[in-house]
Amino acid sequence: MWDLSWLIQRLTWADLLDIFLVATLFFWLFYALRGTRAVPLVRGIAALLVVVVLLTRLVRLRAFSWIIQQLLPALFVAIPVLFQPELRRALERLGRGGLFSLAAPREQADNAIQASAIAARRMAEQRIGALIVFERLTGIQEQIETGVPLDALVTPELLTTLFDPHTVLHDGAVIIRQGRIVAAACVMPLTTAFLSDRQMGLRHRAAIGVTEESDAIALVVSEERGGISIAHNGRILRDIEPSRLESVLRAFFSPPLKASRSPFRWLQREQSGQTTPQVKQKAP
Repeated sequence: MWDLSWLIQRLTWADLLDIFLVATLFFWLFYALRGTRAVPLVRGIAALLVVVVLLTRLVRLRAFSWIIQQLLPALFVAIPVLFQPELRRALERLGRGGLFSLAAPREQADNAIQASAIAARRMAEQRIGALIVFERLTGIQEQIETGVPLDALVTPELLTTLFDPHTVLHDGAVIIRQGRIVAAACVMPLTTAFLSDRQMGLRHRAAIGVTEESDAIALVVSEERGGISIAHNGRILRDIEPSRLESVLRAFFSPPLKASRSPFRWLQREQSGQTTPQVKQKAP
């Protein structure tokens, strides 16, 4: 106890600021990596470091300690490469400031959400597969360029027509930017994560994939089951009730949710016991 009080008395404002900055840095890194594919990799690296420290400090292994000392610089170079997608997303979040703001006029945004919800309900009833992606602050121009350019107002009739199996543009995603349809038949990146639910096909993988690389919101209608899902930040919320789809969509763009760390948790509580299937990660 005396040692602890002695240490506290020796702390200066600079020391406290130093501790606060280091703690903030680690908290920000862990929070940015939470729920991503990097979590198993972090666990593996942490376990490896613990074993290495025990072997080098408790047991005098000169050759092994020398090898570890030579490999440590390479490890510091490899970490940014291994965590490149997660670090990129974290820096994008820091640059954006807000996570749930919609970069579009309020009227156009409300129209796009309402029209998309109506179209999704209709397509779910008719078992028409669909993938609608809402671009937000992180641009997805690369995906837009893979499709057919459009500049049209979002209406339920247009969305239903675009995803009709008898039309040329039905295969792929429709991207909505600032409340307008900018492209159709777009190719989305597929997630590499292992999905525990075998009923999730390429549309669901594409929805998760595009939200892993950006802050976009992806709306999926399953062709086989007629289920409706929403993906965001590399996670997916399955089997949303059609009657509540519009309110769920608005929840992702609503300013009151800025203070909420996890909109998925809020939505799961609102869905009366419905839960989101877990997306299992690949082992490192």
